[in-house]
Amino acid sequence: MIKLRKILLSNYFYICLFIIVIIYTIFQIYLPKVSIFKKDTTSFKVVLLDYNIDGNKLKLEVKNKEKLIAYYYFQTKKERNFFTNNIEIGDYLLLRGSLTLPNKNKTKGLFNYRKYLQRRKIYYLLEIDEVIRLRKNRNLLFKLKNYFYKKADNPYLKTFILGDTSLISKDTLNNYRELGISHLFAISGMHITLLSNLLLKLLKKFKLRENVCQVIVGVFLIIYLFCVGCSASILRAVLFYIFFSINKIFYFYIKQVQIFIIVLSISLLINPNYIFDIAFLYSFSISLSLLVMGKFINSFSNYFTKLLACSIISFIVSIPITLYYFNQLNILSPIYNLLYVPLVSLIIFPLALLTFIFKPLTFIFQKTINFLELSSVYFSKFEFPKLIFKSFPLPIYFLYVVLIIIILYFINLKKYKYLLILFLLLSFHYTYPKIFSKDYLTMLDIGQGDSFLLHLGNKNILIDTGGVMEYNKSSWKQVKNKSSIASSTTIPYLKRQGISKIDVLILTHGDEDHMGEAINLVNNFKVEKIIFNCGKFNYLEKELIKRLKKIKITYYNCIDELNIDNNIFYFLNTKVYDNENDNSNVIYVKIGKYKFLFMGDASINRENDILNEYELGNIDILKVGHHGSKTSSSKEFIDLIKPKYSLISVGVDNKYNHPNKGVLNTLKYSKIYRTDKMGTISFIIENNKLIIKNL
Repeated sequence: MIKLRKILLSNYFYICLFIIVIIYTIFQIYLPKVSIFKKDTTSFKVVLLDYNIDGNKLKLEVKNKEKLIAYYYFQTKKERNFFTNNIEIGDYLLLRGSLTLPNKNKTKGLFNYRKYLQRRKIYYLLEIDEVIRLRKNRNLLFKLKNYFYKKADNPYLKTFILGDTSLISKDTLNNYRELGISHLFAISGMHITLLSNLLLKLLKKFKLRENVCQVIVGVFLIIYLFCVGCSASILRAVLFYIFFSINKIFYFYIKQVQIFIIVLSISLLINPNYIFDIAFLYSFSISLSLLVMGKFINSFSNYFTKLLACSIISFIVSIPITLYYFNQLNILSPIYNLLYVPLVSLIIFPLALLTFIFKPLTFIFQKTINFLELSSVYFSKFEFPKLIFKSFPLPIYFLYVVLIIIILYFINLKKYKYLLILFLLLSFHYTYPKIFSKDYLTMLDIGQGDSFLLHLGNKNILIDTGGVMEYNKSSWKQVKNKSSIASSTTIPYLKRQGISKIDVLILTHGDEDHMGEAINLVNNFKVEKIIFNCGKFNYLEKELIKRLKKIKITYYNCIDELNIDNNIFYFLNTKVYDNENDNSNVIYVKIGKYKFLFMGDASINRENDILNEYELGNIDILKVGHHGSKTSSSKEFIDLIKPKYSLISVGVDNKYNHPNKGVLNTLKYSKIYRTDKMGTISFIIENNKLIIKNL
C-alpha cells in the first residue's frame, strides 16, 4: 500500500499515463476499421439496446456482434401499439431487412452522419422489413432500465433522469443551445453530485459507516450509468466520484487534478473516439479549468459571485469548442447561466427526482418546465448578443486553446487586462469575412430541390431554400421531430461562411422543393426581405406571408429588377402563366465579366418567350431549369445562350429520374455540375477569374 501510495503521488506517473493514453488514442483513431457484417446479410439476431418511436417511424439501436441502427415504419396504429406494449429494452429480436451505408455529408464541414456512427462502432443502417421477438431478457439490469424508462414518461423527466432529450422538440433544444445553456440538459457532474449527496444523507440516517455509504453510492452510480447509457459526461462524473471516494477511504492524498487525469485516461481507454464527442470536450475542458481555477473562484465571498466566476471561466474555456462546432457565440451566455444554473440545479433537477418517485408532483414540475421553455423562447429572440464566426482550419482553434491557457494563468493572478488579447483575436475572427470578402456563387446540395447562395461584397442573396414534399398522413403517422434542410444544411453552411443574415431571399416560385424551408429559415435566421414571383400566391406562399407579417419582414412580388451593391438583377418577366413552374422568377445578373442565368422551373414555353423578348447572349453560368427535366432546356434555347457551366441541383436516385438524358446530351458542350454526383459546388470570382471548388 505504501509503494502504491508513493506511485500515485508521483507527478511522473500521471505524465507517463497521459502520454501513453494519448498515443493509444491516436493509434486507435487512425487504425482502419471494417464491419463484421457482409453487405448482403438480410437476417440478424440481436439484443435491443434502445428504441424511439416518432409517429409511425421506429428507430432501434441493436447489437449482434456489433451495433446497428435500424429503422422501420409501422403500417398501422395497431402494429405500433403492439410494439410499444410488448417489446422492451434487452429483448432478443430477429430482424429481417437490408443493410445500407449511412449518409455522409456532401458539404465540407457539416455534420457527417457516417463518421458519427463509425465513431460509435456502427457501420451500417438496417432498413427493416420484419421484426420478430424471440424471447425476453431476464437480466436484472435490463429490467431496472425498462422500469426507469417507463417511469420517466415526461420528456423532461426522461432528460434529467435518463439523459435522453429525444422527446424535447428540436426548436426548444435549439433555443437552449442559442443561449449557451444546453449543457444543463446532459447528465453531468452537477447531477451526479446532487444525486450522490442525497443518497449519502439518506444512508447516514441508517447510521452506516462512511466507507460503507461510499461503496453503496458507488455501486448505485455504476448501475445508474448502465441504465442511462455510457455517455462521456456521465462516465466522467461517475468515475470522478468513485476515484474521489477511493482516495478518501484509503487516504491516498491524490490531488484532484491527478484524479482528473486518471478519469480522462480511463475514459479514452474505454472509447478513444470520445475525443470527437462534443460532450466529452466540454465536460473535461470545463471541469479541468474549474479545478485549476478553484482558488480564484473561492476567493469570492458569496454564492452568486462564485457562480458568475464559474460561468465566465466555463464560457472562456468553451470558446474554441463552440466556435469549431457551432460557429456562434452568445456573449450573454454567462449571464444566462447565472439565471438557469440555480434554476435547474436547485429547483428543476431535485423536483425531477421527487416527481420520478411521487407522480402527483407532475403538475408542479410541469409549471417549472413551462417557465424554463417560455423564458428560453423570450431570450433566444434577442439577436444582438449572438455573434457568427467563419470556420477556420483546425490549427487556429488550437491557437485559441493555447491563448486561453495563458489568459487563465493571468486571471488566477487577477490580472484581467490580458483578456484584451482574447477580445482582439475574437474581433479579428469575427470581422475576417467582411475584411477579406470574395464574390461567389454556391450551389448547395439540399437533395431534390434548389438552393443557391450569392455572396456579393458583404451582401447575401439566397435563391430558393429547398424543401421536401409533404403528403397528408393520419395524425398517428406524423413525425414530430422532422429533419429540416434549413437547420441541417443551409443555416450551418451560412454560419460556417461567417454569414449572420440573408439580405435578400428570392423565391423562384411556390413549389415545396424551392420554398419549402422558407418558414424554417425566417424562424431561425435573420432575413431582411423576400421576393416572390408573379402570379397568384399558392397555399405555401400564403402561409409564409402570414409569418412574415408577424415577424415584420418586408416582401415583394413580380418585380422587374433589383440593385444589390451596383449588381443589377434582372427578372425576365414575360407574362403571367397558368402554372407555377412557368411563373418562376427567371433571373439574369452580370457579376464582373461573368453572366449568370437562373431558370427556376421554367419550361420550354417560357424559354421561347424569353428568347422572343430578350437578347441574352452567351451565358457563363446557367442554373438549368427544372432540375434537368425534359420539360426544360430545349436545344434551341441552349444553342443560343451557349452556357460554359451548367448547374443541376438534383437528389440522388430521385423518383423523377432527373436529370433527363436528352437534356444532358443538349448540355454536353458545357461543363455540367450536379449536386447528386458532386455535392455542394462553389464558384469564386477572384481577380476577374473563376475558381471552382467542390465543397
